[in-house]
Amino acid sequence: MNPLAFATPWALLGLLTILAPLLGNSMRSTRYPWLTLLPADPLSNAIALAIRLLGVLAVVALVLGLSGLYRKAQTVERIGHGAHIVVVLDRSNSMDHTFAGKASDPASHGGGSEQSKADAARHLLTEFIDRRPHDRIGIASYSTSPLFVMPLTENREAIHAAIDATATPALAYTNISKGLAMALSFFEHQPVQGSRIVLLVSDGAAAIDPDSEATLRTQFKQRQIRLYWLFMRTANSPGIFAVPDDPRDDNAQAMPELYLHRFFSSLNIPYQAYEAETPGAMQKAIADIDRLEQLPLHYQETRPKQDLSALCYRWALVFISLLLAAKFCEARLA
Repeated sequence: MNPLAFATPWALLGLLTILAPLLGNSMRSTRYPWLTLLPADPLSNAIALAIRLLGVLAVVALVLGLSGLYRKAQTVERIGHGAHIVVVLDRSNSMDHTFAGKASDPASHGGGSEQSKADAARHLLTEFIDRRPHDRIGIASYSTSPLFVMPLTENREAIHAAIDATATPALAYTNISKGLAMALSFFEHQPVQGSRIVLLVSDGAAAIDPDSEATLRTQFKQRQIRLYWLFMRTANSPGIFAVPDDPRDDNAQAMPELYLHRFFSSLNIPYQAYEAETPGAMQKAIADIDRLEQLPLHYQETRPKQDLSALCYRWALVFISLLLAAKFCEARLA
């Protein structure tokens, strides 16, 4: 039960006036020569008592309203099915191109074949988030440097705003190791509850230096992360599963996506890569992730402060209206 508090507790001194309806009598008195002549009337006695109680309740409701009664903010533990997910969005310049490798058409922002990969990713991620009401989701992006967008939260309005905020123009380069390092930092000092997921959305990769590889390998393992890579492949470009025809091209500089995939596969953590060349393929990959990650999840729901003074005034109005109705029903003797 949420604890109650008062904005102006000194107004509670007004509760001393609740004795007035009990001690006073607002009904018209009539003289009789001998009260014993009157028969017993339990109904009238009950009505008189009810009127006094209505007076007490009206005073209490008014005083509680004046004292600013409110219910304090409270954190409640809930159990649902979901995960803690950090979405890492690639904001390199190529993400503003279509899957065909062309500059996107601004008129097709909402969809179509000329939609940019970044727009397609934002649209599908929004649908994915709406289907998972119990997830705690954080947003990070990267290009030359990582960008902290939104910490882990269950606030859906804030998450949607964070995804929309990634619509700013992209930059030129891709520094994926810094983006992943920032994503892993989201789970620092966080309790291990349900699945902990990093969802990487990119259309390319870059070579990771050995020091960064060692750091990422340790952090992925220590923080019990599950990794999904949604690779938005440009048409006719090498994919993450491609094997070079020329052995001289079998290196991280020539085949960065292949070597990043090999690095992820060597982490000894749950890892799944999806290669999508169209928005439809992206949607299937997102649906697959949504289906797989439905483990029981304990999460905290914050209930905000709730002002109860208006409710008190409404009840006071009800009680006073009943008292007025009783007053108008009073018989007047000549």
